[in-house]
Amino acid sequence: MSDFTDYAEKFDILLDELERWNRRVNLTAVRNRDEMFTAHIADSLVARPFLEGRTVLDVGTGPGFPGLPLAIVQPDREFTLLDSNNKKIMFVQHVAGILGLGNVTAVKGRGEDYAPGHRFDTVIARALAALPRLVEIAGHHVREDGVFVALKGRYPTTELEELPAPWSHEVEELHVPGLAKGSRHAVLLRRAG
Repeated sequence: MSDFTDYAEKFDILLDELERWNRRVNLTAVRNRDEMFTAHIADSLVARPFLEGRTVLDVGTGPGFPGLPLAIVQPDREFTLLDSNNKKIMFVQHVAGILGLGNVTAVKGRGEDYAPGHRFDTVIARALAALPRLVEIAGHHVREDGVFVALKGRYPTTELEELPAPWSHEVEELHVPGLAKGSRHAVLLRRAG
């Protein structure tokens, strides 16, 4: 992945700030820097091929994942990072400012309540909720012809069976450097018909 080397300096700054803030405010349970790189940077970047269009909404971004790493490597796209935790959104704003990410907007709020006045080409969520709940929370933010990218751990068989109409799905196995094969999947949700 050339993304790692091309943007190494920005990723280093992001991890420096994550470590620094994490000492005062609990942003992530991952404390080891190498594990942070794998769990947050690499695990975010594997979603890059699934992004569509210009506008991306990262629902339940936490301290900016997958949104911040994706915004670093995709400066041509507009990213809105949404989370209900004020400290995490303050961290996202702080890092976006330090890195000069003019393509990132950080919003404190919940997916159900957020009303931006438009829909997004891509909505993405990582480990936020089961698929049926996820489309309840944020499905309305996906444009008619857009995609909802749900980043999951193991293949979510039961969740897929419980997925309501009109959502169709496609599942891609992801290969994250440093993580076991088969441990990550992207579920691509689209409105059927």
